[in-house]
Amino acid sequence: MIALIVVGAAGRMGQAVVQAARSRPEFSLKGLVDVAANLRPTDGVWKSELETLIGRGDVVIDFSSPAGCRAAARTCAAHGAALVTGTTGLAAEDEAALREAAQVVAVVRASNFSLGMAALRKALDAALRGLPGWDVEIVERHHRGKSDSPSGTALTLAGDAARARGLSAERVLRFGRHGQVGPRPAEEIGVHAVRGGTWIGDHAVLLAGDGEWVELRHVAQDRSAYAHGALAAAKFASVQKAPGFFDIEAVLADGTR
Repeated sequence: MIALIVVGAAGRMGQAVVQAARSRPEFSLKGLVDVAANLRPTDGVWKSELETLIGRGDVVIDFSSPAGCRAAARTCAAHGAALVTGTTGLAAEDEAALREAAQVVAVVRASNFSLGMAALRKALDAALRGLPGWDVEIVERHHRGKSDSPSGTALTLAGDAARARGLSAERVLRFGRHGQVGPRPAEEIGVHAVRGGTWIGDHAVLLAGDGEWVELRHVAQDRSAYAHGALAAAKFASVQKAPGFFDIEAVLADGTR
């Protein structure tokens, strides 16, 4: 049985992971960690600090905040626990903390744990190879409470598109347009964020040619799509004894889910 600790357990994704884990007999919920724990009755499960729960061989699933992710990475490395994180909006120092932890324990990092999104990324690669020179625009929709913009998944898709064309994402990404911006540069990749309502996650990649266009789109109808993917990553991380930095593709290729 895999001992699981969920960081950010009071959040939308944290709650989805907890619910999914309770339906899977191979997981044992060792603890739930959240800064909101001090607002909940003490029941021996909810904690505000990861250090009070973690042990060697545990798997931590993190859907918290950049600061929470950074702290979880350092704590996992110090205690010999694997880490699965889907927290987005990470800065360079947060990414560095994950890379540093991956030298000691298994770290699985993904901006989106949906299996359908993994399939869309593969389809996008094929479409870009078949449609060279077409314009690329990405539109993502999320609920009004999402704190980072654009989404980590949109940035991942944009990075995929840039790499497929041998371009630097930092140079060609364009976040929205306003005013007299002039004609669209051929290499530009547009990224646009929409916020409102209760959208779980909606990502569309538009490929526009002369007189025609193609849309590749993934819509998450429920957060369980991400939660079960995160649990597959946790199972992979529990089996993966050697340290390393892994992505969702490594989890899918392994087949342990």
